Amino acid sequence: MKNKLSDLNNHLFAQLERLGEEGLTSEQIQDEVKRSEAITDVADQIIRNADLQLKAVTVLANHGDRFKPMLPMIGGTTEQ
Repeated sequence: MKNKLSDLNNHLFAQLERLGEEGLTSEQIQDEVKRSEAITDVADQIIRNADLQLKAVTVLANHGDRFKPMLPMIGGTTEQ
């Protein structure tokens, strides 16, 4: 699986479109709201993880290789 943040963006906009559909019954709206809440909970965690990775890369870029051995693998690989 190779999901990207741009894929997350697409999922969020697709859900927004579903919420805006005309003609939904009250029950369908409630179902979409529950679905939206679940999607945003997962999206928030994905964004927090991406933010943490960005901070780690920033530390490495700003302070050199002395911190590299202490950082977790980023992107599934480490450069040696």
